[in-house]
Amino acid sequence: MIPYRAFAAIPFLAIALLWGGPALSQQPAPESLAAAREMAARMRAADQFKAVLPIIMKQLKPLIAQGRPEVERDYDSLLPVMLAVLEKRSAEVVDATAVVYARHFTVDELRQLTAFYGTAIGQKLLEKLPMVTQESMAAGQKIGEAIVGELQSQMIQELRKRGHKI
Repeated sequence: MIPYRAFAAIPFLAIALLWGGPALSQQPAPESLAAAREMAARMRAADQFKAVLPIIMKQLKPLIAQGRPEVERDYDSLLPVMLAVLEKRSAEVVDATAVVYARHFTVDELRQLTAFYGTAIGQKLLEKLPMVTQESMAAGQKIGEAIVGELQSQMIQELRKRGHKI
């Protein structure tokens, strides 16, 4: 069975890889894009991305190392270099985030979001978001592992009832 953590890493790897990719065919209006960039700056999108990078790399470690201690040691020693490479691309993430927001929100809505992130509760949300994200991921992983185990057990049981030797 593929470990659950392998599946847990996929969304974060996808985000890291796709955010820096080419924008979809329709470019937002300049005013929308300007409002979205302002909002992305206010919500500290680059800082949010940088806070997620260590989580992504932690999720990738078991997939790459596959239980080999020598690979784990080298992985750990290369981690700062890899994080620096990813961090250099954070401006791309901000630009891509602005394009996405500009496509889904009106200029007025973007201005309201920018105003929200300027409030005390908006700033608190931004401050707590990395911790909340990390704790939510850990809780989701724990629940996910339990669900995968339960589904695996039930699937094997049902397949055996149907005559399969598993």
